[in-house]
Amino acid sequence: MSQFKDEINFIKNLYGNKDNILLHEPCFIGNEKRYLNECIDSTFVSSVGKFVDQFEIEVAKFTGARYAIATVNGTAALHIALLMADVKRGDEVITQPLTFIATVNALSYIGAHPVFVDVDKDTLGLSPEKLEWFLKQNTEFINGECFNKISKRRIKAVVPMHTFGLPARIDEIVAICDKYNITVVEDAAESLGSYYKERHTGTFGQLGTLSFNGNKTITTGGGGMILTNDEALAKKAKHITTTAKIPHKWDFEHDMIGYNYRLPNINSALGCAQMESLPLFLSQKRLLAEKYEQFFATKSINFIVEPKNTKANYWLNAVILENLEERNAFLEETNKFGVATRPIWKLMNHSSMYKNAQTGDLENSEWLEDRVVNIPSSVII
Repeated sequence: MSQFKDEINFIKNLYGNKDNILLHEPCFIGNEKRYLNECIDSTFVSSVGKFVDQFEIEVAKFTGARYAIATVNGTAALHIALLMADVKRGDEVITQPLTFIATVNALSYIGAHPVFVDVDKDTLGLSPEKLEWFLKQNTEFINGECFNKISKRRIKAVVPMHTFGLPARIDEIVAICDKYNITVVEDAAESLGSYYKERHTGTFGQLGTLSFNGNKTITTGGGGMILTNDEALAKKAKHITTTAKIPHKWDFEHDMIGYNYRLPNINSALGCAQMESLPLFLSQKRLLAEKYEQFFATKSINFIVEPKNTKANYWLNAVILENLEERNAFLEETNKFGVATRPIWKLMNHSSMYKNAQTGDLENSEWLEDRVVNIPSSVII
């Protein structure tokens, strides 16, 4: 068949030898249709309804956050979280180059500038050591705030991303940022159900965000969530995502520039049903990851396992090939035979929009960019 015959056959067997195996498809096995019908019957299908409130309660309870605010997607959640963190036009936000473009786009909506710091090879997330080195070499305090000595801009926030649901060393990142008076906003879009030292991702920083896109562990079709323990920030986030409308039975009055970012009730109905299945999804995804780990232990291809002190949701399973040439061959052959695989993202500083952004040493990100491939990760029931 091919150089990767064993790998292709193994994955096909896992998924019942279907002709085409997707990378990650949603799983609807519970009350999805019932709740959707209930929502339609109520006629409250837009941004007001009981399912929105219930979905927020359920996500807050699951993650351990005091407050959860539902948005139309994860990018909108991150955009608002950065605004709540007081990121202004002209500020700088440090993040990792190895991420989905939404991480960087969200800060660009505000008019902030990205600065890229390297990741760790084991977590695929922002490296605390590289972050601290960059801050020591390139920043100074002016009136109690951190400024970039080169660009002269204020560094207001750091956005670590928990890649594929693998938690970054977030407590170390927060500790470093506290020393430099920088706000941490966690991009936990991919890590619902992931824990660092028994604490859920997205709850370490001042704010965190989740995504419920169609390919995530649970889905609302499109959707996101802002997590915070700060009551004032939670109230403001809910207000600004509801067009900043002052509540009134009939009058339309808005007291600030707002956004039409509230998650509709009909999407939230789907989310409420998916939350009921989440524990099962997570246990089945862990079983799948264990099967992959056992299989690849006998191969030259390395399967990426959860880092020390973490419990990952294994949203997207990933492997590391020997080099770029082998990676490309693996992608070509698996997709040719009906097994969907994809490479990790191209580094953000390689995008035309962000090619002039300041970076640190990105040796780990560049090494991973050439080697990491995602393999099918749909829940098997």
